Amino acid sequence: MWSSLGPVGQRIAAFIVQNPQEVVHMSVSEVAERTGSSEGSIVGLCKNLGATGFQQIKIALAQELVRPVQFIHEDLEPGDPVETTVRKIFQSNVQTLHDTQGALDVKAMEQAVQILRKASRIEIYGIGSAATIAEDAHYRMLRIGLNAKVVVDSHVQAISASLTGPGVAVLTVSHSGSTHETVTATRLAKEAGASTICITNFGKSPIQAFCDVLLFTMARETSFRTEAMTSRLAQLAIIDALIACLALADYETSVKTLRQTFDVLSLKRY
Repeated sequence: MWSSLGPVGQRIAAFIVQNPQEVVHMSVSEVAERTGSSEGSIVGLCKNLGATGFQQIKIALAQELVRPVQFIHEDLEPGDPVETTVRKIFQSNVQTLHDTQGALDVKAMEQAVQILRKASRIEIYGIGSAATIAEDAHYRMLRIGLNAKVVVDSHVQAISASLTGPGVAVLTVSHSGSTHETVTATRLAKEAGASTICITNFGKSPIQAFCDVLLFTMARETSFRTEAMTSRLAQLAIIDALIACLALADYETSVKTLRQTFDVLSLKRY
């Protein structure tokens, strides 16, 4: 199809062919920057090649490049015994937490705390593996008395985001920052006047254009693996830090609400 791609399409295609190892780790924004093209041009090329989008092209590349065991975890070998597997997984998780602490901007965390404290309502978005992180954030915010709701259905996200406005804060969880549903919801919330915060992995991604505050994880999570592993721990660590900062910022109210909700939950235990 080379001759029919046009100058921009040929430039993008050449970059992908010449740098497949890099491309499987890159976002659509990063490829656009490296090739001097737009995100739309890259998606258009992918569709011309018969893919649904850039992510499918990356998966196809990865299937050609990586060993099958890497779809489970990058550090594993097919013959690894249980002891070695456990050690590698734990080491990878510890490294992710260490790297995320180093990448996290404290000033961005302070700004996120200020936005969430001022908000009349907080909405939390996540899709797929990020949905459970979003639900955990919602539960933790309720425990300290914040007016929060979580939305993990893409259609409801779009509707809810479009009905936000000034005074509403939106927290989006997206490892890739390229998931169409959450990018759309965050964009709609931003356009409606809401303040937007995103927990996403370090690097350029489409969602960043619609975020007031970025809280970066640093997870060595390859984009071709279908299920998140280490990124979940990094996201939860940021949520833990965010909730702790929020609770300390309004200490008396938080302690009172925690005691009250603890008493309520004690009814659920024998």
